[in-house]
Amino acid sequence: MTLNISPNDLGHVIEADRANVWHHLSQHKVYETINPRIYIEGKGMKLWDALGNEYLDAVSGGVWTVNVGYGRESIANAVRDQLVKLNYFAGAAGTIPGALFAEKLISKMPGMTRVYYSNSGSEANEKVYKMVRQIAHRHHGGKKWKILFRERDYHGTTIATLATSGQPQRAAQYGPFPDGFIQVPHCLEYRKQWDVENYGERAANAIEDVILREGPDTVGCIVLEPVTAGGGVIVPPKGYWERVQQICEKYNVLLHIDEVVCGVGRTGKWFGYQQYGVKPDFVTMAKGVASGYAAISCTVTTERVFEMFKDDATDPMSYFRDISTFGGCTAGPVAALENMRIIEDENLLDNTVRMGAHCLKNLEALKEKHSVVGDVRGLGLFLGAELVADRKTKEPIEEKRVQAVVADCLKQGVIIGATNRSLDGLNNTLCLSPALIATANDIDRITDVIDRALTNVFG
Repeated sequence: MTLNISPNDLGHVIEADRANVWHHLSQHKVYETINPRIYIEGKGMKLWDALGNEYLDAVSGGVWTVNVGYGRESIANAVRDQLVKLNYFAGAAGTIPGALFAEKLISKMPGMTRVYYSNSGSEANEKVYKMVRQIAHRHHGGKKWKILFRERDYHGTTIATLATSGQPQRAAQYGPFPDGFIQVPHCLEYRKQWDVENYGERAANAIEDVILREGPDTVGCIVLEPVTAGGGVIVPPKGYWERVQQICEKYNVLLHIDEVVCGVGRTGKWFGYQQYGVKPDFVTMAKGVASGYAAISCTVTTERVFEMFKDDATDPMSYFRDISTFGGCTAGPVAALENMRIIEDENLLDNTVRMGAHCLKNLEALKEKHSVVGDVRGLGLFLGAELVADRKTKEPIEEKRVQAVVADCLKQGVIIGATNRSLDGLNNTLCLSPALIATANDIDRITDVIDRALTNVFG
């Protein structure tokens, strides 16, 4: 069956969607009176919907995924050729794409040596949690089993990863959750929790406070986003990551960096943690690994971690007894190889740095013009603008008015994002994550549209 749908068939497609598809993150009552939006084609950073409307996508597929843009025939062709040759074998054995992408990926991650494949960011993170628990049983007498996570960070949709959700609205109504997942304070200096000069160091010291409270012999790992994504696009303050590394080394706490959003170029380096000189024990990634052309996620570890699962070959329980069915698909790693080649050949890391700086400059100009913009922040092509009712008190704008800005931008033909279903009373940050191919003209159009939307909504 082919999917070459003629314009005359799109009405049927819309009705089929309305009758049968359960959309993500959607209240479906509205679709009783309006049509669901259906995108039918993409090229570069542009999208077209079933009604013929054209959009500039400033959020890379809605959830920070399509890093190299739409319509990349070379990726599609690489996937097609590989699927004809060998589409799948379970990850207990190897494949050519799996081996070659792991080699290529590790070449970009000094200090890391092993790649474990699965198919979503949630799954990649949960693999780490299982590894930490197994390490606790095998090497710490059942101790060091607790996993710390940070307020405002997000790590996935499974029950275990929701247990590490620093976004209460994401986790609401899905408990009770498993024990041993402990929250540490966020590090957003704009909303200070401590009145100190070196805020980054103080925010990191809050992690040490929690470790001491829980008992260092019980804490095995901490999971952190290099730049907090859905919790408000938070770039950690100067001194934060250096102190985090010291604390982890002091208390023998494994450091897990969740790069599901920031990984593979989003911040202007291959990985966000590389902006700070951090040496993690685990790095997880998904989204931009193959830019959405195939499902793939990776859990990457050091050799030290890997060795903990092969210390006693005579014990049938000593290895990592886990499998991800679709981690054996060859489409993911072959798409990821071509995705990485594109980033290299087109110098998209450099472009991300330049266009990110340009976008941040434009957002700063919006802050000067619109008093509702309380703070702008970001790294590379991952940026946010926090909207407030009062700059002095930093009272957040109510969520429905933030969403009105998003809706106004959509009417103007630009898709932007905003924090939502994350933090009670603090879903007030506009989010931008254009593809790494963005031009200065793209950036200017995005910020010009936001400018008009702010005027339309707030006057």
